[in-house]
Amino acid sequence: MIDQFADKIKGQFSFFDRMIINGYFRPFLSEQTWIGSLYSMGIPLRDFTGYFKDVTDNLTRQIESSAEELGRPVVYLPAKDRKENIAKDFLLSAPVDSGLICVLKTLESCRTAKVVGGEGKHFLKSSVTKCLHYYLYYLDEEFGFMFVKIQTWFPFNIQVYINGRELMKHVFDQNGISYKYHDNSFTHLSDVAKAQELADSFDSKKLCRRLDGFARSINPFLDTVQKSFGQGYYWCIDQCEFATDIMFKERSFLEDIYPSLVGHAFYDFSCTDIFTFMGRKPDPRFQGEAVSDYKNRPIGCRVKFKLKSNSVKMYDKCSVLRIETTINDPREFKVFGTVHHHDGTVSKQWKPMGKSISNLYRYAEVSKACNQRFVDAMVDIVPVKSVQQEIASVCSGKTVKGKRVPGFNVWSPDVLRIMEAVSDGRHLTGGFRNKDIGKVIFPDMKDAKKRSSKTSRTLKKLRQHGLIKKVPRSRRYHVTSKGRRIMGVLIELYHKDYPELIAKAV
Repeated sequence: MIDQFADKIKGQFSFFDRMIINGYFRPFLSEQTWIGSLYSMGIPLRDFTGYFKDVTDNLTRQIESSAEELGRPVVYLPAKDRKENIAKDFLLSAPVDSGLICVLKTLESCRTAKVVGGEGKHFLKSSVTKCLHYYLYYLDEEFGFMFVKIQTWFPFNIQVYINGRELMKHVFDQNGISYKYHDNSFTHLSDVAKAQELADSFDSKKLCRRLDGFARSINPFLDTVQKSFGQGYYWCIDQCEFATDIMFKERSFLEDIYPSLVGHAFYDFSCTDIFTFMGRKPDPRFQGEAVSDYKNRPIGCRVKFKLKSNSVKMYDKCSVLRIETTINDPREFKVFGTVHHHDGTVSKQWKPMGKSISNLYRYAEVSKACNQRFVDAMVDIVPVKSVQQEIASVCSGKTVKGKRVPGFNVWSPDVLRIMEAVSDGRHLTGGFRNKDIGKVIFPDMKDAKKRSSKTSRTLKKLRQHGLIKKVPRSRRYHVTSKGRRIMGVLIELYHKDYPELIAKAV
C-alpha cells in the first residue's frame, strides 16, 4: 500500500501511544515475603495497622500540603467520574506552564493485606478492599499531560500514565523538527527520517529515573524501603499501545482509499490472520480466542483483530491512517535474555517476555513488526472514488481494431461470478488458466469443449477491456492493476452496499 500510494503519502512514523506503567515494592509482591520483609524493617505484626496508618497519614499530608503550597486544587470525586476531563478543565481555568495541575482523590478497590489470627499467632492474609487513591495530574516539560496514581494504604502501589506522542513533541522541539499535531497524532513532520531515528533511540533507563523521581516526590515511605532493601519501586508495563501513523498529504487522499482498506480488512482477512500479524503460526493446540471486530463509530470506522488479550487495530484520524498494536499480555511474545535453570546453570536464550520495563525495547520491536505486517497485507487497494470513471468505461462498449466490444453488466450475478473467479487469491501468484475457472463461471455447462470455448471468449473480452493480461508464451492469465481496482470495488459494493440498497428499495 505504501508503494502503491507513495505519491500521496508524506511518510510514516511509529512510536508508543498510550503507556500505563505500574510500580510495586518487590518485598511486598507476595504473601510469602510479607512477614519476612516486615520483620526486616523492624515492624512486628501486632504493630502493622498502627504503623501503616501513620505512613498513610504522612503520605496524604505530604501530597495535599504540596498541592496547597503550589496553589493547586485538591478535590474528592466519586470513582465513576471521568478524571481526565476534570483535570483538563482545571488546566483551562487555572493554566500552568509546567508542573502540578490538580490532585483528585477517590475511593477505589485495591489489593492489600490484613492481620488475622489470635492468641499470639498472627499472620498476614491478602485482601481486596477499598482505600483512598490520589490522582496527581501534571503538565510535564518532558511527558506533557500525564498522571500519577498512588494507593494510600499498604503496599502503596503506583500507576503512571504517559502518552508517547506528547513525549515526542518535547523531543522534536529539542531537535529542531517542526510538526503539525491533531488529536494525538502527527499529521506532518519536517524530517520524517530523523523523527523516526529519535523515536527508535528512546531510552527506557531515563524513563525509569523519571518515574523514580515522581514516586519520591509523593511517597515518603519510599526512603524507608530503600534503606531497608536497597531498592525502590519495581516498574512494570501494565498496558502498552504502539502506533504506526501513515501521514497522507491531504485528507481527501485518505478518504479515497479508506473504504477499500476497511472492506479489505473486513472481508478478505479472517480472524485467524491475527496469528500472522502477531508473527505466530496457527496451532491446533492454541487455547484462547482469535476475534475480528468491526465498529462504525461517529468519528469513523474501526477494524480490530484480537488474539487473547493482545490486538491490532486500524482507524483514521484527520489525514492519518493509524495501525495500532496493544499488548496486555507480553508472555505471548519472546525476548532474548538470561534463563536460570533448575540445575543451577544459567544460559542466554529466547523466553516468554515479562512486563518489566527493561523489556520496553522489545515491546517496540514486536509492535512495530505487527503493524508493518498489517500494512504489508493491504495489497492492491482500490481508491473507490477515483475508480468510478474506470467502472463507467467497463460498463460501456468500446471499439478494438475496428470491432465493437460490448460492455459488462456489472450488476449481473453472472458477471460478478466471473470477476470473483479471476480475482480469487489462489491465482495471485501463479495466475489462472481456462480450465481453472471454466467450471466456476459456467457451472451448469456440462460439455467441456463448449465450456472451454465460451470461457475463451469471456477471457478475450476481459483482456480487451484491460482487466486481465496474458502471460507471454503460456496459457496463463493475471489480473491487471486496473482489473484489481475495478473488480475489487464492484465485488465489495455487490456484497456490502448493494443488498442494503435493495432492502431499502423493497
